[in-house]
Amino acid sequence: MNKVSLKKIKEILSMPLNDLIFKAQTVHKSSFPKLDIQLASLLSIKTGSCPEDCKYCPQSAHYNVDLKKEKLINIELVEQAAIRAKKNGADRFCMGAAWKKLNNGKDLDLIIKMIKAVKSLDLEACVTLGSITKEQALTLKEAGLDAYNHNIDTSPEFYKEIISTRSFDERLETIQNVQEAGISVCSGGIIGMGESWHDRAKMLEVLANLTPQPESIPINSLVPVRGTPLENRDKVDSLEMVRIIASTRIIAPNSRIRLSAGRKDLSKEAQLLCFVVGANSIFYGDTLLTTENNDMLNDKDLIAQYNNHHKDILNSKGL
Repeated sequence: MNKVSLKKIKEILSMPLNDLIFKAQTVHKSSFPKLDIQLASLLSIKTGSCPEDCKYCPQSAHYNVDLKKEKLINIELVEQAAIRAKKNGADRFCMGAAWKKLNNGKDLDLIIKMIKAVKSLDLEACVTLGSITKEQALTLKEAGLDAYNHNIDTSPEFYKEIISTRSFDERLETIQNVQEAGISVCSGGIIGMGESWHDRAKMLEVLANLTPQPESIPINSLVPVRGTPLENRDKVDSLEMVRIIASTRIIAPNSRIRLSAGRKDLSKEAQLLCFVVGANSIFYGDTLLTTENNDMLNDKDLIAQYNNHHKDILNSKGL
């Protein structure tokens, strides 16, 4: 695949909204003709006390956040959550642990059991566990893991303003380890942390030029959490979210683009517009690790409005 230049990405990001929507919709319809929406359920399997200092994250041990800290949960709770997710229509089950890195031994052994439990339910299994080595990635692949989430968060330059405990290159190294093991990469970023449009374009440039491109790209808008350094940031304008998702669809035509954190702050109309321009995956459930998410019944109604023909209109008669 040819390299996607920063100049080209900036040209796409700055297109008139009508043209951008039309182009993104055309690419989306071509790459995903069914226009289906993947439902991914997310469970925090180890909450809080993370040694990283990500300024957006309530799970960091560096900040005074009202968060109940929990150790790695047991396999029975994971199985129950996965069964519930499957029953509610989820296609993928994602498990997140607030770790800087995955440790060999009992932690890795338990993660392997969790992956196998999820796979036994005929669900796709995804984990996010911090940094992993090549050997660990191969072990997770052998256990049946489908995807590994490791977001780059933002541009390489702005990254230093947000995190000091892990370098941008370390993130890329983990992504490479995952790719070389044959596991699908799930990697995206966050908007609304104070970054510029240049930073957003640079973030998309990194994602677009991963080889292969990520199987899924979560686009998050910051959820400001009291106690974190970014607690006073303004909410992201919904049309900025639409613009980012449309641009991501154009430069990564075959990736699942996941409308992720911050979706609760978008109106129904804004969410539908995000689907129209290329978002085709959502996190589905009441919580996203530690932040509140949309109600599942509302989500089912939203997807029905996006997908279904209004047969009542076709069958309606005049006065």
